[in-house]
Amino acid sequence: MPNWPLLTYLALWLGAGLLIVAGFIGTILPGLPGVLLIYAGMLLGAWIDHFARIGWPTLLVLGVLTAMALVADLVASVMGARHVGASRQALIGSVLGGLLGPLLGLGLLGLLFGPFIGAVVGELLARRPIGAATRVGFGTWLGLLAGTLVKLALAVSMLGIFLAAYLL
Repeated sequence: MPNWPLLTYLALWLGAGLLIVAGFIGTILPGLPGVLLIYAGMLLGAWIDHFARIGWPTLLVLGVLTAMALVADLVASVMGARHVGASRQALIGSVLGGLLGPLLGLGLLGLLFGPFIGAVVGELLARRPIGAATRVGFGTWLGLLAGTLVKLALAVSMLGIFLAAYLL
């Protein structure tokens, strides 16, 4: 343990842990910068011990994984939407649906179906027929799901690397 007072040391680690937990929640919930919060918690953890256990090479690897997760999320979402011919309105609707679904008190249902409903509404506003709008909504939802799964896998990898570097 570095030369921190015990309560300070524990409070800093609690903060790092909370950032990491919030980051994992943010990999699933839209509107929170999940992997960035995870990285911030890990950077704080490295700083607490003056980078003795977690050095710059490990932080660089974690930073690359963070960047990969951000890019993968964007690419998967756009590819899913573009694959089914989504309009700009559908993309905006999907993002808004993902943000508003959980906030409107719909909980898990809002989280799961908000992006789909938002994309369908966006397509209908773009004057597409209901069948095409539904197909776009489903394709957009699948892209968001794929991006979330990739982000989650990379976040778990980050945690494994962090713990291995800290404990070994």
